[in-house]
Amino acid sequence: MTKELPNIAVLGATGVVGREILNILQENNVQYKSIKFLASARSAGSTIEFKGEKHTVIEATPDVFEDINICLASAGGETSKKFAPIAASKGCVFIDNSSAFRMDKDVPLVIAGVNDEDLRLHKGIIANPNCSTSQLMLPLKALDSKYKVKRMVVSTYQAVSGAGLKAINELTDCTKTNLVGMPYEPSAFKYEIAFNVIPQIDSFCENGYTKEEMKVTNETRKILHFSDDIKISCTAVRVPVYIGHSESVSVEFENPINASEARELLKVTEGVEVIDDIDNFVYPTPKDAAGKNPVYVGRIRNSIAFDNGLEFFCVADNLRIGAALNTVRIAEKVISMELY
Repeated sequence: MTKELPNIAVLGATGVVGREILNILQENNVQYKSIKFLASARSAGSTIEFKGEKHTVIEATPDVFEDINICLASAGGETSKKFAPIAASKGCVFIDNSSAFRMDKDVPLVIAGVNDEDLRLHKGIIANPNCSTSQLMLPLKALDSKYKVKRMVVSTYQAVSGAGLKAINELTDCTKTNLVGMPYEPSAFKYEIAFNVIPQIDSFCENGYTKEEMKVTNETRKILHFSDDIKISCTAVRVPVYIGHSESVSVEFENPINASEARELLKVTEGVEVIDDIDNFVYPTPKDAAGKNPVYVGRIRNSIAFDNGLEFFCVADNLRIGAALNTVRIAEKVISMELY
C-alpha cells in the first residue's frame, strides 16, 4: 500500500540556502500534502512567496514538528542539534544541512544517487555532506566503481557564498574599496578577499589541516565506505568568486586507467556533465555552474605523478549540489523509498 504524501517543512527557510531549497522544491515539483516554513523568532511572522502564494514564516519550536513527516533543515549546527532529536522523536525525518551529525555513526551521510541504500539505516536524522565533498562524490563514485581508488589529493577553490551572506557582501564591499585605493578591514575573513585568495577555510586542527579539509577526507570515507588504508589529503582555499566551488583532483587507482575511457565513463554518469576539449580551450569554470545542477568535469588527463593516476577539474554551484539540491534530492528519495 502506497503511503500518503508527506507533510514537509523547511527549517531556515529565510536563509540563503533555505531560499534555494524552496526554489528547487518548485523546480522539481516535489509532491507533498502540506508545507510549513520555519525560522528563528527573529524571522517569524515574515512572509515567503512559494508557488505563487504568500506564506507566513513560523517560529521553530518543539511543538511544530508534531505533524511533520520530513523536515529539510538549513539553519546552522546549533539549531539542528536542538531540534533534530526532538523532530526525530516525533516521527519526523530530519534532513540536516549542517555539520552537526555528519560523522555520527548512527546518522547516514548521503549524496543522492551515490549511496541511497544508506538512507534505509536512518533513525530519524539524515546528514547532507559538506559542499566541497558533495560535488566530488558523483564523479569519484563512478570512477571508484570501475578503477578502485587507492589515494587522492584534492585542492578546493571555494566561493564566498559558502560562508554566508556576510561573506558575499564583504566581497562586494572589499572590491569597491580596493578599486578606489582605500584600506579595508575584513570581518568575515582573516584577510581581504578581493583580488586575493585565502588558504584557510574554518579553523585549524592539531594536524595542521583545517576542519574544512578534514571534512573532505572523513566524509568521503564515510559516504563511499572507504577503509583507512585509502589515503586522502585536501587543501581548501577561499577565492573571490560569488557562487561555484572548483576542485583540482588527483587520484591514484588500484586498476589501470585511461583518460579517454574515464572521460567516456563520466559522460554517462548521472549528475555529471563533461566539458573537456582543450584543443578549443573548453573546460569548466564556476560561471558555467552558477544556477545549474550538474557537476561539471574537465581537464581529464592521466597523471604523470601517480601510477594508474587520473587528474581532473570539477566545478559546481555550491548552493545547489553542495547544499540545497542534495537536500531536496534526499527528500525525494525518502519519499520514493517510503522511508518516512
